[in-house]
Amino acid sequence: MPDGGERYHDKRAAKRAPISADATLRRAGQNNYRVHAYDISRFGCRVEFVERPAIDECVWVKFEGIETIEARVRWTEDFTAGLQFSRAIHPAVFALLLARLRQVSP
Repeated sequence: MPDGGERYHDKRAAKRAPISADATLRRAGQNNYRVHAYDISRFGCRVEFVERPAIDECVWVKFEGIETIEARVRWTEDFTAGLQFSRAIHPAVFALLLARLRQVSP
């Protein structure tokens, strides 16, 4: 079971697209670093971390071609964490992002 109590990712607002992509992540007071992101939706995504973040920690994630997105850590499990975006990505912007990520994904 993920850290932080109940299985938060069982309560998702939308189905996530099975994408594997590189992104840039920043934690408060730290430098940006590259992470691997998976399972993205307009409302959040799953990322791999080197250092485990705290539940409810604020982070910023950047995908190529769109502005930086503020997010909160909602669950952690091993070296992955579920992020909930503070504001949902606009549907048109999300469609373009998804198309771009699908072109780059193996």
